[in-house]
Amino acid sequence: MNVDRRTFIASTAATMLTGTTVTTWAQDRIVKIGMPMDFTRVYTFVTAEYAQGHRDYLTLINDRGGAGGYKILADITDHGNDIPRAIEAYERMKREGAVLIDPLSTPVARALVPRALEDKINMVTTLSGRSDAADGEAFPYVMPLSPNYWTQAGLLIDYFRQQDKDLRGKKIVLVHIDTPFGKEPIPIFQALAGKLGYSLQTFPYAPPGNDQAAIWPQVRRAQPDWIIFWGAGVGQTVALSEAVRNGLKMDRISSSVWLSESDMDVVGKDACKGVIKFEAAAGGRDPKVIQQILSEVVGKGKGAGQEAKVGTSYYNIGVMMAAIAAEGVRKAAEKAPNGPVTGPWLNAGIRSISDFTAEGMLPGITVTSQDHQGGGKGRIARWDGAKFAPQTDWFTANQDLVWSEIKKYSEEFKKSGK
Repeated sequence: MNVDRRTFIASTAATMLTGTTVTTWAQDRIVKIGMPMDFTRVYTFVTAEYAQGHRDYLTLINDRGGAGGYKILADITDHGNDIPRAIEAYERMKREGAVLIDPLSTPVARALVPRALEDKINMVTTLSGRSDAADGEAFPYVMPLSPNYWTQAGLLIDYFRQQDKDLRGKKIVLVHIDTPFGKEPIPIFQALAGKLGYSLQTFPYAPPGNDQAAIWPQVRRAQPDWIIFWGAGVGQTVALSEAVRNGLKMDRISSSVWLSESDMDVVGKDACKGVIKFEAAAGGRDPKVIQQILSEVVGKGKGAGQEAKVGTSYYNIGVMMAAIAAEGVRKAAEKAPNGPVTGPWLNAGIRSISDFTAEGMLPGITVTSQDHQGGGKGRIARWDGAKFAPQTDWFTANQDLVWSEIKKYSEEFKKSGK
């Protein structure tokens, strides 16, 4: 997907142009969101489906009169996972009045942290970014608003424990992209190895992950009890394809949240049967809000992409984050109906979100000035050959350890800025 710069305005009352926007909205009733993302290098169709879900939800909300009377405008551009390009996009969006930035990339988010904090622009790090940003006191304008990678790691290990009853003496292998994102969960896996008695072996691969042929035979020879693969985009499909080719048991293989129906289509729906993953939002088309999008947006020819992608995991994550952002706008409007629309205005709204489920799609997100993760609930889903079927209810696990790590690293950030 080739994206240079696209300005998307999700509303029937707006005209979409490149570089300029003509609209009948009152300027003080508009909330601008910047979405510089990677459409072309590492995260590819992850980003495309995520952005599609995000845009469709904003169309739904804006067509209904906005959030708290405010229309939400999303400016989407491609940074190609390149930090200089991402910084350039961020600075442009800041100049144009964006009060929230969503880069959907751990390396980019890490690079933008100092700017977001200094500029008081809310940076959303959707299921990505640095995990210690869950500490809202250390990172007041960095907003995971979703289970961070340490929480995801803790939940996966707890699921393994539930299945095997005892992990002492077990072997766990982690295959991961060799980037900050891929390395992010390792401290939790190591800490839990010490606590629960399993051994951990890691196998990094170079981004974007096209060539993993040398790794997976080593994984097979290690004879692990559980395998975790941790990447996004092409790295996920290649990892899963190599696992299949090496004859590894799918029901002992797991992923972080970044695994979708699109990956199953590439690798083979039957071949992948049994693989599990972490889930932050309900998948499929059953959630009420997805049904509303199908009826009020897609059904009226206003969809932002292929109808076939509506309800995929990545699409629904995009809906999830747009819904949380819109709820933040609504809460901000409750506190200060007439704005002014600034980063601190939206920040106050987001940090007052309480038990938000997006009409049953989410486990219940509560954001406070201390906890920017939103509570840390998720669930485990298994691919049954046609869909990801939930294997657990929404739950949390190992949050004492996760928050111990969060505080350790956030305190270091407060001292060093790194």
